[in-house]
Amino acid sequence: MKQRTYKSTKYACYTGYVVQAVINNLAPLLFVIFSKRFEITLERLSVLITINFITQTIIDVASVKFVDKIGYRILSVLSQSVTFLGLASMAVLPIVLPNPYTGIVISIILCAIGSGLTEVIISPIVESIPGEKKTSEMSLLHSFYCWGQVLTVIVTTLLIKVFGEKYWFIAPAFWAFIPLFNSINFSTVPLEKTLSKEEKTPLGKLLLSYNFIFAVIIMLCAGASELAMSQWSSYFAETGLKVSKVTGDLLGPCLFAVFMGIGRTTFGFNGEKLKIKSALTACALLCAVCYIGTSLVNIPLISLMFCAVTGLGVSIMWPATFSLTARMFPKGGGSMFGILALAGDLGCAFGPWLVSYISIAASSGYADGEAIKHGLGYGAVFPIIMIIAVIMLGIKEKSIDKK
Repeated sequence: MKQRTYKSTKYACYTGYVVQAVINNLAPLLFVIFSKRFEITLERLSVLITINFITQTIIDVASVKFVDKIGYRILSVLSQSVTFLGLASMAVLPIVLPNPYTGIVISIILCAIGSGLTEVIISPIVESIPGEKKTSEMSLLHSFYCWGQVLTVIVTTLLIKVFGEKYWFIAPAFWAFIPLFNSINFSTVPLEKTLSKEEKTPLGKLLLSYNFIFAVIIMLCAGASELAMSQWSSYFAETGLKVSKVTGDLLGPCLFAVFMGIGRTTFGFNGEKLKIKSALTACALLCAVCYIGTSLVNIPLISLMFCAVTGLGVSIMWPATFSLTARMFPKGGGSMFGILALAGDLGCAFGPWLVSYISIAASSGYADGEAIKHGLGYGAVFPIIMIIAVIMLGIKEKSIDKK
């Protein structure tokens, strides 16, 4: 058998982020179908998003303690295996259980466990691979989440179009095969050892660092900025803009992911040449403008374009923050990435929840579609907070501003 190299490791990590994109975006694409076939309300749909990211958050919290002890090999294989079970369950449990909603919740929890583990280990695995272009490698890695999201939207939409909404379960069954394959992949690729306790920057020192606290705030805002739009864009397009599911998904979440992928891929090839703080500020400003435009513009096509271009605004937020923090704390270890992932997932849970909460509160004065549009306008608060945090980052520790 041919000896595997670090290139194989990178490919396994890229596939891991494609799988994570499937987990985070498949269920929202099926929200309208769940609502129609199983009579699930907007409130209960929003709970599914919260369950997903709260579960991921729990995994993030736990990982701070165990990731460096258990090691990358076991956790990478486990993450893909549990994800396979979750996607397979999504195809089966809502149909066979007396309460379909219970089946969906179980599958969401299993997928979220796999996604949480993936988020915690994939970035430090790539960071640990020998090489000099760490910022570019990190952004390129995260671009595969975007292209995975594009694939999820296009393939899922085509599957539902070809087989019909009655056979919606074919979509999660199809996607389940990718993590099954990747679990085998991770069992054979070369992986670096995690840092020992003596080598790592102590967790207490990280948590007392001025810069690390602002990095955590930036990660929280990054998760909220990205998911508040991507989780509700499909629902918004169909109910708020009254476009067909195919049109809404392709011009909403799909184009959102394309713009996000373009941003991350471009940054992946040029990241070493750019000032990360300046790039983060510019992207956050664009993101805020897009949220406001999506909410205020009444022309469906233009509103969808604002929705899509939000993807460019959020594109580098996660990878740039990971790279910037790793540069400030090169001995942070897996626990540092676990805390950053925790912050990001808290944002992923809070952002969509805030949009749904405001939408539900506004539903008495607006039609259902107008209410969600009203709620999306409040998503601008997250990139605005990010801009403030980026400005504050490094004021006391100027050394990080060299790049």
